[in-house]
Amino acid sequence: MSTTRIAELRQENGWTQERLATESGVGLRTIQRVEAGQDASLETLSLVADALRVAVRDLFTTIDDAQFSTRLESLDGRTAEQQSARDRTAGAWRWLYIGVGIVLSLLSLTLGAYGLVLFLSYWTGGYLILVAMRRIYLEPHLATRYPLSRSKRELRAQSTAGRVTEPEDAEQVP
Repeated sequence: MSTTRIAELRQENGWTQERLATESGVGLRTIQRVEAGQDASLETLSLVADALRVAVRDLFTTIDDAQFSTRLESLDGRTAEQQSARDRTAGAWRWLYIGVGIVLSLLSLTLGAYGLVLFLSYWTGGYLILVAMRRIYLEPHLATRYPLSRSKRELRAQSTAGRVTEPEDAEQVP
């Protein structure tokens, strides 16, 4: 196979092997094997690259095998397609909630005092139900259907964890 830069990239982030395993969602032994130069599945490489915020191709110093290079390009394409499909599906649920809310809001205008109850019930209770449905049903379903993609919450958490913070003992300028 090809020589990997995973250990180098991990150390640039200041991460231990355990941290990379946690961030990527693969086992510690898998990280140890991949860093030792053993073969790994493209899905595993994709998860590791995602955690390190690099393209799968950037995990390697050289790519000797032309067929492997083609497979990497295909994986990058599939990852982008799956992320796009996941985002479209999640967005469709959000727009469905908003569309139904607009219709019910217009209907509530004709119902007087009961309309206000309908309006408030839908926009507060409906939002809570939407969040619960997304966490309990939609996200696990999308994770199974699009294994190379990440939820918006996971992407946000990953980008937040990746930000470098100032040391607490650093001098602050007034």
